[in-house]
Amino acid sequence: MTTSGDETPRVSVVIPHLNTPDLLARCLTSVRQQVLDHGRFEIIVVDNGSRVSMDEVKAAFPTVKFMLEPVPGPGLARNRGIAAAKAPVLAFIDADCRAETGWLQAAVDAVEADMERAVIGGDVRIDFVDPKHLTDIEAYEAVFGFRQKLYIEKKRFSGAGNLAIPASIHARVGPFCGIEQAEDLEWGLRATAAGFPPRYVPAMRIYHPARPDFAALERKWQRHIKHEYHDHRAAGRSQLIWLARAAAMIASIPVDSVRLFTSDRLSGLGNRMKGVGVLARIRVFRAKEMARLVYHRDESSLDFWNHQS
Repeated sequence: MTTSGDETPRVSVVIPHLNTPDLLARCLTSVRQQVLDHGRFEIIVVDNGSRVSMDEVKAAFPTVKFMLEPVPGPGLARNRGIAAAKAPVLAFIDADCRAETGWLQAAVDAVEADMERAVIGGDVRIDFVDPKHLTDIEAYEAVFGFRQKLYIEKKRFSGAGNLAIPASIHARVGPFCGIEQAEDLEWGLRATAAGFPPRYVPAMRIYHPARPDFAALERKWQRHIKHEYHDHRAAGRSQLIWLARAAAMIASIPVDSVRLFTSDRLSGLGNRMKGVGVLARIRVFRAKEMARLVYHRDESSLDFWNHQS
């Protein structure tokens, strides 16, 4: 139930948005249907400069607070929403995602159990269009699209599209960064260094649609590779090391193909073979893109940023 009047909400749900009003409406429906055991919640959508009309979505969700952050970057949009949030707990979901029943309760329970330290990331699954007949991209992303447990337990950050924290911890760690870095990775590592390591809560589950085609998957990886290359250069590391990583991308294909054949997130030999095909194509693309950036190092991340990709 969303907040009305002057009642202080128990949790503020912040949603950055760009150019996907239909997906945003689906996201808002799933969030508005969340139920807490007590208390209320507010929903804040921060549009990041969409070129499409938001009028229908605003009319359909009159209790949602809509804001604007004109400077490109989902981290900056989240910062804008956080500044307006009234609750002691912050929960983040992306506009193209759908929250499972119980998502918000699981997030709030996990945060409120440790308000001094909690940084909570949840599970992200692919939202199959037809679970019996997966597309090639769905089969691949079911296993490799959103590896939240790995990110949280091994790399010490959670994707910000499914994250919950006390507002007080955000204030101590500081705001999300801008577009030139991966804002969730940068913020997560900063939080871990400050003594707030992330924790994985699988009951806090959302669903994300697979990329519609291979070109969209390419755009996703162009953005991530640009962020990684920015960090590589900022650390003063050798170009040879970067190129060695590009070569290793090719070598990883047979190793990671095993994951597709053993994962419990896929069923059926046909679906697993579809995933292997996309895995091979995207690893070759990533290797080429990493090598290309050595000769085009001053490209802006703005060229690749869009929530649809």
